[in-house]
Amino acid sequence: MGLRPAQIIHLFSLQPYAPPQLRLAVVSELLLLGLSTDATLNVLQKSPELLGMSSKHIKDRADLLRRLAFKEVGLNHMAVHFPRIFTLPQKRIEVIENLLKEKCLFSVQQISKILQTCPNILLEELGDVEYKFQFAYFRMGIKHREIVNSGLFQASLAEIKNRVIFLERLGLFQTPDKKGQTQVVNPKLKSIIRASESDFIEKMACSSLEEYNIFKKLLAREEERRRKEEEAAEKNDLSDSESDGEGSDSD
Repeated sequence: MGLRPAQIIHLFSLQPYAPPQLRLAVVSELLLLGLSTDATLNVLQKSPELLGMSSKHIKDRADLLRRLAFKEVGLNHMAVHFPRIFTLPQKRIEVIENLLKEKCLFSVQQISKILQTCPNILLEELGDVEYKFQFAYFRMGIKHREIVNSGLFQASLAEIKNRVIFLERLGLFQTPDKKGQTQVVNPKLKSIIRASESDFIEKMACSSLEEYNIFKKLLAREEERRRKEEEAAEKNDLSDSESDGEGSDSD
């Protein structure tokens, strides 16, 4: 396998109770993905639990990623930077794939790029993933290609909403109308997301940190109040329906 003596010692120091044959089979599968020996050991250092898995599991997971349009370079990148992809349940990956494909209408190639550039999406709440897309697509009027290239799913939902709504209330952002027109020139989604907080506040919003922090607190209160009102409305609707049901039974 081309391992140096020091690398062999390092390998056998990870998960010391893993059977030697299983250990070597896992290393072999990672090397077959095109990883160097150093990269393979780094992957196992990050996720030593891989040494307790069968080589078939590693191979099946790589095949699943290939079905999602991953090329060898993408597989290598994912293995090195997000080795948890091999330990997550296959069902979890398929659920995210279906969400992005069926509800968000991304193509297979776009899903592949999203997973490669933002693998942490696999660990997020499904509701947050869908809401991020809906916020960008419907509220901001951003199309699929720009969403993918912007790195939308790398940012937290809270930060996206804070920045966009802050710009909106300053008159620096406007939701496009049905024809995609706005009365202001909206900044690009990529610029909004990737700017550091100081650059966003000073250069994009032309504001101050104090004003932005106050806005975030006020927005959080607004959303909490709205959430409570919605919960109260749902309870009232449920109570009304139960009352109607009891009336029908007595009749």
